[in-house]
Amino acid sequence: MIDFLSSLYHTTLYEPVFNTLVVFYNIIPGQDFGIAVILVTLLFRVAFIPLSAKAVIAQRKLTLLQPQAKAIQEKFKKDKDRQAKELMALYKREHINPFAGIFPILIQLPILITLYRVFWRGLQEDQLVYLYGFVENPGVIDPSFLGVLNLGEQSLLVALLAGGFQFIQGKQMASSMPKSGEKTFAATFQKQAVYFFPVLTLLIVSQLPSAIGVYWIVTSLFTIGQQWYLKRKPD
Repeated sequence: MIDFLSSLYHTTLYEPVFNTLVVFYNIIPGQDFGIAVILVTLLFRVAFIPLSAKAVIAQRKLTLLQPQAKAIQEKFKKDKDRQAKELMALYKREHINPFAGIFPILIQLPILITLYRVFWRGLQEDQLVYLYGFVENPGVIDPSFLGVLNLGEQSLLVALLAGGFQFIQGKQMASSMPKSGEKTFAATFQKQAVYFFPVLTLLIVSQLPSAIGVYWIVTSLFTIGQQWYLKRKPD
């Protein structure tokens, strides 16, 4: 069963994404691998815009309803069945699906993991056997970016930039959430996550080929731009 799932993943996800990367690499003047990584990342981020936008909007609406939801939880804390019914009635009145922010993320996750694996392993020559017949074999993939950065090697600079943009993204998301003033676990975690995830990003990216860092940077920049647009766009 595991072998079947692994084969299915490789055929339906890994190979299409890997071939897309090589196609971009082949058609870019000078065959710049870094630009190919950026283009593939942007391609999938654009494809996910409808799902990402729904997740962001749903989360925003749920956050705005938090005071009402908490009041219901307090009122019926001894009657969990009634509490659940009242919460669902609240969401129904406000036309909100409490799971709307989760499903888009779950759908995107396999593709994002695949992009991660392709940018990590795609530089290896043995991966070229997975090219489709109509995709030109480049022979050896040059991992350079603009002729100055080897994306097959670790780069502290790229890791620092990835962590920095992750921090900006986290601060932006935190600023868009209403301030309740209460020191709940969720509020404390949200505040600490703004600093925790950039540090985690720095530690992870610094240990991996910098192609992963470029992917991370582009993803963060795209998300920052998308959040900025959605914040100004009426629901």
